[in-house]
Amino acid sequence: MDALTTGLLVTLKVTVFVLIVAIGLDSRLADLRYLWRRPGLLLRSLVAMYVVVPLVALLMVRTLPLATGVQVAMLVLAVSAGAPLLPRKLMSLGEGDYIFGLVVTSSLLAIVTVPAWVAVLGPMFGHDVELAPAQVAKVIFSSFLAPLAAGMVLRRLLGEKADRVGDALMAVAGIVMTAAALLLLALNWEVLRVAGWGFVLALGVFAAAALAIGHLLGGPAPDNRTALAVACATRHVGIAILLASLVPGPRIAVLVAAYFLASALASVPYMKWRRRAVPPPPPANVAG
Repeated sequence: MDALTTGLLVTLKVTVFVLIVAIGLDSRLADLRYLWRRPGLLLRSLVAMYVVVPLVALLMVRTLPLATGVQVAMLVLAVSAGAPLLPRKLMSLGEGDYIFGLVVTSSLLAIVTVPAWVAVLGPMFGHDVELAPAQVAKVIFSSFLAPLAAGMVLRRLLGEKADRVGDALMAVAGIVMTAAALLLLALNWEVLRVAGWGFVLALGVFAAAALAIGHLLGGPAPDNRTALAVACATRHVGIAILLASLVPGPRIAVLVAAYFLASALASVPYMKWRRRAVPPPPPANVAG
């Protein structure tokens, strides 16, 4: 992997860190209670993210005529569950407490579920792949828990300014992340050319299937269905890059980066549809 590609991957990691800080600026620990007090919703959410979505990716690998490197990339995406990039302000249709609880819970459970899936699917990666829970825990702490805690501390320090600062960080980090991902793909276009249009189509199908799974299992509340759909289509950037670094051969990290753009594109029409389907909340009553 050349120095520029490595630098772009580092940029993506730093950008994720900044985005999680922004999420912390808009979050409270009390928000966790919403999801944890609803065991049915919690169970459906976790089954969708950690069981059904990976099984769909496994089915695609088994049935579609994909190149070996593409199959490995799909498996990396399958096991990289977690939704650290699901800030409530980017999910205007979602229940804020539910989204924050889902972000924290899914990221913590990834410490156990990701190594478990790697142990099951390891032989399909083409060689022995081992991933200790401690490795995942390190990634979760450095790329999620630490910046989230930093953002929550800043929230207390900044007071009323926290929302404006968080919005600005999200806007800038979002632009940088998109630009870095596009540049990464442009510099490594040969990897995508070798993977072929079948891989691009497989990415779109996988993202659309993940959205559908979350939507169907999100329960009767429209906003929760929307949030879980996007959470299912969102894979954990830090874990995906960690897994990609363990696999030699094709530039799996580049193929994984392509998915994040594909999932973003797939989510755009879905979010537009949900905004039309879900009416906005009624305005608050003002006395007087």
